[in-house]
Amino acid sequence: MTVLVIGTRNEHKLREIRAILGDAGLDLRGLDAYPSASKVVEDGETFEANAAKKALSWARELGEAVLADDSGLEVDALGGRPGVYSSRYGGEEGNDARNNARLLEELSGVPEARRTARYRCVIALATPGGVAFSCAGTCEGRILEGPRGTNGFGYDPLFLLPEHGKTFGELPEDLKNRISHRARALAAARSRLLEWMPR
Repeated sequence: MTVLVIGTRNEHKLREIRAILGDAGLDLRGLDAYPSASKVVEDGETFEANAAKKALSWARELGEAVLADDSGLEVDALGGRPGVYSSRYGGEEGNDARNNARLLEELSGVPEARRTARYRCVIALATPGGVAFSCAGTCEGRILEGPRGTNGFGYDPLFLLPEHGKTFGELPEDLKNRISHRARALAAARSRLLEWMPR
């Protein structure tokens, strides 16, 4: 079975990707299977640049094909912020509480109609020889004035999907895995992955 390394140490993200690609006939391994793998500095100005850098860096280091993503929240009233800084917006990498607190503070007083936002995800596949392809997906919504729900991670409890009347934090995991930005990017990548897989 072809090995595909999922370039993340984020358990939530890894579980989400495995749920979506679990039946693709691949041996999916997270970075937890490679404890010595380097930390890649995400210093790109776009999600595309960060995803490609991570995938290629780990592919060359590990000698395996690597699927890596970069994703985040873009809020229209904030000019697209937090964007590529989503996971460290509050000043500390991966601190969801601080990230959410800063977002709510910056949106204080902004009316509901102007709280439009989207999650964006870009996925890149690389081998040691180079980046093979990248695919993107988005999910449109609004930012609430306070959290709802305890599912998901990141900004999920603040991100309302108007057509469902619920936040990502309130949706069951299986539904989120069908409609999320990452699900859409992975759906776009799936046929490319199957084409890429050695026969």
